[in-house]
Amino acid sequence: MATDAPPPSKTDPQLPSTEKFVEMQESAEFGELRRSYRSFAFPVTIGFIAWYLLYVLLSNYAGGFMGTKVLGNINVALLLGLAQFLTTFLIAWWYARYSAANLDPKGEAIKSRMEGGE
Repeated sequence: MATDAPPPSKTDPQLPSTEKFVEMQESAEFGELRRSYRSFAFPVTIGFIAWYLLYVLLSNYAGGFMGTKVLGNINVALLLGLAQFLTTFLIAWWYARYSAANLDPKGEAIKSRMEGGE
């Protein structure tokens, strides 16, 4: 089985000291990485929880609306329930793209600097 990844290095990366970890954690670069993550994760999480709670509340208190038939035996509740799954996969895809473009490069730069001793 061929892969594009190089074989693992025979030498272990240099592990940084506790002081270096603390210094990096307090750096502006790490703060920017943390802000980038939070600026995506918090709003999307809040939005998804609100969307989920709306579905639950509608299921409990708006039975007539949720039971409205849309096409054959397919009702609003089924469509909204399936939309929950679709939303989950879309958020995962969106996060993977966001992370690859915005978080991974910053994280790799920090990691290489910490392991390389630069």
